[in-house]
Amino acid sequence: MSPVAVFGGTFDPVHYGHLRTAFEMLQALRFHEVRFIPCGDPPHRGGTFADSRLRMRMVEVAISGQDGFVADDRELQRGGPSYSIETLEDLRGEFPDRSIGLILGMDAFLGLTSWHRWEEILSFAHIVVAHRPGWKAPDIGALGDLLSEHGTHRVDDLHTALQGRIHIHAVTQLEISSTEIRELVAAGRDPRFLMPDAVRDVIEESKVYMSTTNE
Repeated sequence: MSPVAVFGGTFDPVHYGHLRTAFEMLQALRFHEVRFIPCGDPPHRGGTFADSRLRMRMVEVAISGQDGFVADDRELQRGGPSYSIETLEDLRGEFPDRSIGLILGMDAFLGLTSWHRWEEILSFAHIVVAHRPGWKAPDIGALGDLLSEHGTHRVDDLHTALQGRIHIHAVTQLEISSTEIRELVAAGRDPRFLMPDAVRDVIEESKVYMSTTNE
């Protein structure tokens, strides 16, 4: 069966940088679906600016109508910190016979060793790193060793094995930041063309980010 991709994040808010990366991964790596999983309680940062209900709504309207995009609220329903390993364990139980690919930006991958139970991730999923110009894959240390042992350039390896490989894939560079969007909205400016109009409408209607200081 075709692989399932996991695309997590706070999505506070979701924007075209997220959507384009997911779309390119869906097509180029031949995933059956990309599951957008908003983080409930992010352990590596403070609280979110929009609440879980609103962030989920923004994801839902952003991906509406796109074949292969799925909104998944399992981390919002789970109590405690949102650890990726627990999400992957849950998904592996749901999809025991399907390949699972965890999509990470290169910045997130470079911080992987600080993640909860990071050594176990490849026991449940592949890691697919979205590479952009200006970032360099590690060739020394724990991550260098991990890439040396598990790295692959072959897309087919993500289909023939259920988990355990690391694939780096270049994606279009879109310099869009959720932080900058929140600051722009707080300053009274319009975020049009940085996200789907449906997401912009949710932000406008809810007034979220209007007084955000982003400190």
